[in-house]
Amino acid sequence: MDVPTGILPAIRKMKDFDKALETPHDSIVILETRLSQIKSLVNYSKRANKQILIHFDLIQGLKSDDYGMEFLIREIKPDGILSTRANVISMAKKHQLLAIQRVFLLDSLALEQNIKLINRVRPDCIEVLPGLIPTMIQYIHEQTELPVIAGGLITKEEEVKTALTAGAIGVSTSNTALWNVK
Repeated sequence: MDVPTGILPAIRKMKDFDKALETPHDSIVILETRLSQIKSLVNYSKRANKQILIHFDLIQGLKSDDYGMEFLIREIKPDGILSTRANVISMAKKHQLLAIQRVFLLDSLALEQNIKLINRVRPDCIEVLPGLIPTMIQYIHEQTELPVIAGGLITKEEEVKTALTAGAIGVSTSNTALWNVK
């Protein structure tokens, strides 16, 4: 499974889903949805030749346990998942799904704990939030030797470029104005 690069359109509102399908980007991230909607979103994305990544923690009606993951794999069939939870990342890796560990950098203790978690679980990729801290993007990459995606609070094209220059392989954003940045 290929780790996504470049802009990753992130869908927070269903009205933006069709816009994301029309972008030239290879991947789409579904941030929030209900269990009843997820299968059709995945099917539409695959028909549009998009890699579909689902934020596992934000699917309303899906429990983050082995049975929830089994359902997701057998019935929904996404290309990958994002999660803040180590058990979900471990389950995704066990089932050969692309596993993206989402981490929030609140303070130095959170940074230290997240580095330990990442080095223990070994996701395929890390999404760092907020993505506005170029030195942290570089630091996390150096500490884990894993690809990093910047996400959260990125509102300007300049911030996208700064994150990519700092070593991020991609930028996840629900800001539709940034979906056309090259």
